[in-house]
Amino acid sequence: MFTEKSALPVVRNRNDFIYRLSVKDKDLIFENFDSAPWCLNGHFHTVLCSLLFQPSEAGYERIEIETPDSDFLQLDLYEIPGSTKIVLLLHGLEGHSRRYYIARLAAYLNRRGISAIAMNYRSCGGKMNRNRKFYHSGETDDLHTTLKWVQNRFTGQSIHMAGFSLGASSMLNYLNKYGTRHPVNSAAAISTPFELKKGSLNLEKGFNRVYTRQFLTTLIQKLNQKKERFPDLPDFNGSTLYNFDDQVTAPIHGFEDADDYYGSCSSAFFMHRIQTPLLVIHSKEDPLCPFRWVPHKEIARNSKVNACFTKKGGHVGFWSLPPGWLNRVITDYFLAY
Repeated sequence: MFTEKSALPVVRNRNDFIYRLSVKDKDLIFENFDSAPWCLNGHFHTVLCSLLFQPSEAGYERIEIETPDSDFLQLDLYEIPGSTKIVLLLHGLEGHSRRYYIARLAAYLNRRGISAIAMNYRSCGGKMNRNRKFYHSGETDDLHTTLKWVQNRFTGQSIHMAGFSLGASSMLNYLNKYGTRHPVNSAAAISTPFELKKGSLNLEKGFNRVYTRQFLTTLIQKLNQKKERFPDLPDFNGSTLYNFDDQVTAPIHGFEDADDYYGSCSSAFFMHRIQTPLLVIHSKEDPLCPFRWVPHKEIARNSKVNACFTKKGGHVGFWSLPPGWLNRVITDYFLAY
């Protein structure tokens, strides 16, 4: 839980957390992150959480909404009657709304009296979308459509967002694009790929190639499926995520090449411009998005951004004892707004 603390911009404790939590003119601190001892490094947190954590069985309603370009988006709604807050949840690359980190956070939010809605990016909800486009790390149009729908459906409720990995990047691009012209009260970005090119090239190294193969397997399957309807879509003949973004993601979504896409959408270059209260959570052992690429100076000089960096933990996966630290921290932050 949050507890009030005398004014102190940075706090370091035995787990080497870094906090700067100024919420509504109060300084607040989080509970400690105590890593499960069997998670020996960031890969263990990342892989074991993904393999062993099951989605919550909390009930949800699958909803399809139309987009302005005559496509559709699939949303999972976890509604709590009488709730005054709703949180929009955004998954990572080739994830979906039933991934453990999305469904478990939604269930925990419900237990704390907060409604949640999980958005599936195009092609990720179990049903191929209609149009040529897929999604990418800087996608904001579908997020804008979803937020307008949430605003109209849940009139009077405060709206919050939590994005994981690619979802965090998309969310930050949205917040940067719209400034204060959006309905979001506060947001949380978890395991953000702040510098997209560096993150993409990092996936070509060592054990990270395992993650690359997993991503490419479904990306290629979806591309081939969509080429049956749109045979002029680009072919893919590479072996890395950088190759895929260069040959497929970039041209489909209007970028010149992978470098143009990465340069245009990397949140490291605009964190100082975010005007929405934001919590950044990142592990110093994140194997996919190494901590050294977190834009520390830009975060530090933006009074709207609060940082929580853990010594242990992985990419999206944070196996704590007792379990559920990540969900508690995110929920506590939203409750403060």
